Amino acid sequence: MPWRKPLNDINNQPGGRSIRPAIGSVTLCLITTLYILLVTNSMFWTRAYGYFTAEPTAFIAFVLGISAAIMALFTFFSAKYVTKPTLIFFILVAAVSSWFNDQFGVTIDKEMIRNAAVSTGAEAGHLITPRFAMHVLLTGILPSLVIIWVRIVHRPILWKLVHNTAVILACVAVFIVAGTSYYKTFAGVGRAHRDLMDTLNPVMPITSAVRYVIDSQRNANVVAAPLGTDAHRVGAVDNGKPRVTIIVAGETARAQNFSLGGYGRPTNPELAKQNVVYFPDTTSCGTATATSIPCLFSVYTRAQYSHRKGLETQNLLDVLTHAKVDVTWLDNDTGSYNVTDRVSYTYLPTSADPRFCKDGECLDAILVDKVDNWLDHIKGDSVLVLHQLGSHGPAYYQRYPEEFRRFTPDCRANDFGKCSQEEINNAYDNTILYTDHIVSTVIDKLKQRSGSISGAVMYFSDHGESLGENGIYLHGTPYMIAPPEQIHVPFLVWMADDLAKTAGYDMVCVAKQASAGSHSHDNIFHSVLGMMDVATKVYDPSLDVFSACRRSANKLAQAN
Repeated sequence: MPWRKPLNDINNQPGGRSIRPAIGSVTLCLITTLYILLVTNSMFWTRAYGYFTAEPTAFIAFVLGISAAIMALFTFFSAKYVTKPTLIFFILVAAVSSWFNDQFGVTIDKEMIRNAAVSTGAEAGHLITPRFAMHVLLTGILPSLVIIWVRIVHRPILWKLVHNTAVILACVAVFIVAGTSYYKTFAGVGRAHRDLMDTLNPVMPITSAVRYVIDSQRNANVVAAPLGTDAHRVGAVDNGKPRVTIIVAGETARAQNFSLGGYGRPTNPELAKQNVVYFPDTTSCGTATATSIPCLFSVYTRAQYSHRKGLETQNLLDVLTHAKVDVTWLDNDTGSYNVTDRVSYTYLPTSADPRFCKDGECLDAILVDKVDNWLDHIKGDSVLVLHQLGSHGPAYYQRYPEEFRRFTPDCRANDFGKCSQEEINNAYDNTILYTDHIVSTVIDKLKQRSGSISGAVMYFSDHGESLGENGIYLHGTPYMIAPPEQIHVPFLVWMADDLAKTAGYDMVCVAKQASAGSHSHDNIFHSVLGMMDVATKVYDPSLDVFSACRRSANKLAQAN
């Protein structure tokens, strides 16, 4: 029948022979499947092999099933004018994703996509290294050029439909047989290791991106519902001075490297002299800024929080505003993630102040530089949030000035592959040393104004950081499988003596409470309301880290 005959190759030169090799579309899909699975899925196969160690035959079935599923997916796009661009897209996505999988142990899930979407150009630029470019060239661009070069011989449309359908059905059959043959094993491994499929390239990065886009569209017009509109200042016992709390929201500081919590190196020499209360067992709300910052300022606990809930409900800053507390946010990081939509907000890197800034990023000293002016204009009870760039990697060495380069040799590159583990650790510890200086300097500025204001400082990090433990670097690992280095964060409080006295705080008791129990970002919302003597029905004294150590006459619960 005529429709069974393959099409003539229209790319051949008349009277000559094309030097471009011809290949069938399904054959090209098979080669691409094998290439992507073998070259760009090292982390996926390594993880899967580890999970199936006790069942090697089940692992073989798993390999066959996954390979058949990917082949079926690629064959689905085997159509004229569609095959090449689709396969090239898959290869490029897999090449880019595999770099972050293999080099940093990063999982490209929806929250990682969200975090990447709000990154600044300077932040993203630190990840675009020569080795990354070479990786993408060799594993992504060159294979794509090969696909562009070859000639695809397509069958006539009806025969192609029959042939492709047969291939897809055969692949689906292999997938089903492989899955049902070891269903019990697969189900058990899947339940025990929910991250099994999280690094499958290019399927999971594409799926995550689609989920992010759908989420963004769905949440585009969300309006935050009022929260704590009954909020009011109590001030049962007061000293006539404005109450001022400065919140230092840290970035990427992990508790394991804070000497206040027992780390062997002196990374907190200045804070150690400041009579702060340190909470050694504190966990974060997420492993990336885009999740943790809106979560910790929300009224929801980590278990209750979702991105949409954060958007559709007012937050701590709004409740403070309802209580007539002046709120200001100064940002030296990547933004406030909608937390400051209704309060005063300034993004400092755009100032390009040459004293602190270079290439679109600024040292955190720019935050301290603005504190004096803000304090000089205090007119009443106020809260200032300083959002640090902190210890954000991989360019740790750009987070601190030369005088804080005390742990050496330190990694002086964006590419960890160019540094030893010791150099990476030294650079990171220098960032913690610099954060120690920043927070201590803020405390000193409040001390200098003790005659006119009653001050307090709260510091916490948004999430931690992996420094190579178990082959993982940076942060952003899905919370359910995140290592402790990414979720164990520093948390400390300093309170002026006159504030502690007039507000009824027993700071010895607070220190004992801090050492004895576990805490989390869930405590921030209610603890700040307690520090500012703000009474409201949404305040929960059980989540206020100070409540148990406050004189009963001053407990906010009685005023709600």
